[in-house]
Amino acid sequence: MLILLSFMQSINKTYSLADLKKWDFPGTTLCLLGHPIEHALSPIMHNAALAQMAKMDPQFSDWRYFKFDIPPQNLLEALRLCYAKRFLGINLTLPHKNDVIRMISSIDEVAKKMEAVNSLIYETTGYRGFNTDGYGLEAAIKETLGISIKGKKVILLGAGGAAKAAAIQCLLAECSELWIGNRTLERLEDLLKTLGILGKGKVFGFSLGQIPKSLPKTGLLINATVLGMNENDLFPVDLNYFNPSLKIYDMVYRAGSTKFVREAQERNMKASDGLRMLVEQGARSLQVWTQKKVPIEVMWESIINAIKTMEG
Repeated sequence: MLILLSFMQSINKTYSLADLKKWDFPGTTLCLLGHPIEHALSPIMHNAALAQMAKMDPQFSDWRYFKFDIPPQNLLEALRLCYAKRFLGINLTLPHKNDVIRMISSIDEVAKKMEAVNSLIYETTGYRGFNTDGYGLEAAIKETLGISIKGKKVILLGAGGAAKAAAIQCLLAECSELWIGNRTLERLEDLLKTLGILGKGKVFGFSLGQIPKSLPKTGLLINATVLGMNENDLFPVDLNYFNPSLKIYDMVYRAGSTKFVREAQERNMKASDGLRMLVEQGARSLQVWTQKKVPIEVMWESIINAIKTMEG
């Protein structure tokens, strides 16, 4: 167990801007940029997938994925260094997903709608940005809850960046209705305006402090707030309002699942936390970078094993 933990710590090492300045890894470099980033498990799942892919295709034998703690004020410098050193692919996590847009040469249409970029790929004209968060959410819901977003009534909790990506993906996936609840009404109104024509006629906003009687009692509920990450968090909504047939996807993930998910399961509701979304969005990025089929179950197993090892 100690040997395995030491190995995981070595491949999940956190690097800095100073490390990036003297970077000389001889193979193909992929990485994650964020701040803080010590908790991130992305190198474990990506390197597990690359090791598996190398068994079938030797070209991937020198591909590696690393993570760098880059404060916001150093993001532009870090991107310029990554490009100069020909980093092929980059993932971005908080707080960089919005700021990076003005620092890259191009951005795809989905990322443009979401106004957020979580992945970059090296091109001769500069980095091109795209977003795999929405794809990861939809794929995770299908995998863990066994349902499609298409045709479903969706209740989305939150109006921040994660909620925006979720809302746009739900509309692109052709949900029948989208109900968005948030405590801060000003932020809710901003999101509703952003959705605009894309959700015309089937998007409804409501205050989490005053649940409307018309709110659906079944369908799919997505928690895009950070509530539930801590054991003392109060739920955004009262689960007793809903029918047990309601499916719940909590975008938050933590060891042992979230309080929100456990509470739903106690009511015989089918629910899942956001760990599968982490894997699905990561696999999608890796597929774009490698242009190959990615062993997603290897990524999933590596994450599960890493969490179990760190817990015990």
